[in-house]
Amino acid sequence: MILIGQYDSSFVRRVGIALTLYEIPFEHRPWSVFGDAGKIAELNPLTRVPTLVLDDGTVLVDSPSMIDHIDRMVPPQRRMLAADGGERTDGMRVMALATGLADKAVALFYEKVLHEQVSETWAGRCAGQIAGTLKVLEAERAARRGAFWFGDRIGHADVAVACALRHANDSHPGAIDWSIHPALAAHCEKLEAMPVLRAISQPFIPPA
Repeated sequence: MILIGQYDSSFVRRVGIALTLYEIPFEHRPWSVFGDAGKIAELNPLTRVPTLVLDDGTVLVDSPSMIDHIDRMVPPQRRMLAADGGERTDGMRVMALATGLADKAVALFYEKVLHEQVSETWAGRCAGQIAGTLKVLEAERAARRGAFWFGDRIGHADVAVACALRHANDSHPGAIDWSIHPALAAHCEKLEAMPVLRAISQPFIPPA
């Protein structure tokens, strides 16, 4: 199995973390969608990361499909998301909020860096969506007393939130006011201290 993409992408990183926690062997190719676009396009016509090449040659092109696939490679009791019921729905909802926030952080970065004339309307909309999502996630994490989002064991929701906020914070320094998001700050600090998150990590590299 080959995971393609750099770990400063929250989407690549969350897949790498899940594979590592599940002890599923994989090769990591830290290709960039800018510097290595041609190589990525040969495998994924969307030319984006993460791209996951399975052992049989099948190529998955989005992180939710990858998470679903690798979840089915491990016994149900080891999976980082409930198999069914309300907890599964709630976990998927939290993951969607986190990955949506990450999407907006990427869009905002590209707007500011790749366009000579920044659309203040679009930039403001993205910033507002990020702020609104942070507010919701903060309230929800503050209301949960467990060590992790859904109890005493790390799950995909925990990883998705930590990876999204790390990327948003690194790509937009100072944009997150951690003083008004103490529950999220504590959550991210705890997860980023874990050996697996320290190992599956890299500094943010702006596109050249």
